[in-house]
Amino acid sequence: MTHPFGTQPATRHTPLSAEERVRAEANFVPLVAQRLAADGRFRVSADTPEMAELFQAVARRVGDLLGRPVVSYANGRYIVITFGQEEAPGLAG
Repeated sequence: MTHPFGTQPATRHTPLSAEERVRAEANFVPLVAQRLAADGRFRVSADTPEMAELFQAVARRVGDLLGRPVVSYANGRYIVITFGQEEAPGLAG
């Protein structure tokens, strides 16, 4: 198939299989935890809903691993994972 001069074909994303998703999540958790501990934030391209969901799951697991609140913000292009605000004593419901 030919494309007009100066244009690129649209990128096709192949969805992750269930096994690939489990492996990706498990492999990203230590990386994200390390970057949060060092820099306080982690930013990665997440231009599909699938990638945003994957990194939101990673953020939840990192929060459990570190025992600290972790939040993620996605804008359709990137996702940022950072530490959330810890609740002050006595303010928890």
